[in-house]
Amino acid sequence: MTQPIIELRDVQKHYGEYHALRGITADIGQGEFFSLLGPSGCGKTTLLRTIAGFEGVTSGAVLIDGKDMAGVPANLRPTNMVFQSYAIFPHLTVAENVGYGLRRRTDLNRQAKEVLVGEALEMVGLDGFGKRAAHALSGGQRQRVALARALILKPKVLLLDEPLSALDKKMRDQMQVELIKLQRHVGITFILVTHDQEEALVMSDRIAVMFDGEIAQMDDPEVLYRRPNSRRVADFIGVMNFLPASVLSESGDRIEIEVNGLGRVEIGTDQAPLAGANGGTSVGFRPETLTILYEGQTSNDHIAQGVVEEVVYYGDMTYYDVRLDGAETPVRISMRNLFGRPVLEIGTRARIAWNPGALVLFR
Repeated sequence: MTQPIIELRDVQKHYGEYHALRGITADIGQGEFFSLLGPSGCGKTTLLRTIAGFEGVTSGAVLIDGKDMAGVPANLRPTNMVFQSYAIFPHLTVAENVGYGLRRRTDLNRQAKEVLVGEALEMVGLDGFGKRAAHALSGGQRQRVALARALILKPKVLLLDEPLSALDKKMRDQMQVELIKLQRHVGITFILVTHDQEEALVMSDRIAVMFDGEIAQMDDPEVLYRRPNSRRVADFIGVMNFLPASVLSESGDRIEIEVNGLGRVEIGTDQAPLAGANGGTSVGFRPETLTILYEGQTSNDHIAQGVVEEVVYYGDMTYYDVRLDGAETPVRISMRNLFGRPVLEIGTRARIAWNPGALVLFR
């Protein structure tokens, strides 16, 4: 990671008897796209507001660019925030909205402010929109205006509180790519709050998954997805299959396990995080790590047998729920729909190829 621009040191936050943040410690790098991900009520927005200065901390410290922010109000911090509602003034033009934060800049004349507004609009792809009425904009355009208004003040850190939640899926997917490009262009740190796992995985350099006011795991998207450190994180990030398992033996860096429906196999100790799952033992694996073999197909991977119990067609993908022989619950398998490959029917006996390297052991 690059030199940290944000340093969180044992941040605690109480609202009366409610403990909202429980000892948050993390460094966020200069120029990093960092996401706070978790379910509603986990503390992610509270943490964002403590960085912004809208909330004080009960104990601990928030440092920005090496300076302790204790007692520093929000308007004097080198941060700016894009709110979920965008907070666009409908009675002002686009240019007036974007330049709103420059009103008190006595060191800039009118022409200089107009130049800065034009640059900010161009940055977010709205050049030529300056005279348009703000109330006439689409949801995606309003979001861009909010970004331009925040960036025109040249903050060191841009804070984003679920900025895409009000958009439809197609616009949200488009704006995810636009935000990534914008962050790379301006080169400043973006901190995103979201409850959308896909959004966090697509946009982030690193993600902190939060539950109950604590960071459960902080890693890059691939590690979070492939090697979650607990069953709770695994269950929250995307779709994960779980099957009961037993540990038979451990030797060096290898663990021998027996998995219901898959049989006996060896895995590496790097596939067995220390965090457990309610005292039980199970293995997790993603739907795309299993492959249904069609007639005549072979594989060098391990083979399991099962029956298709449910089929969900999504156009480019088909999701199958398959009950493996020896397993009590079905597992989800995702298969890309290639031209000429038929969609299997419910009740079909199937051979399933799987690789032990895709398993994660929770105990």
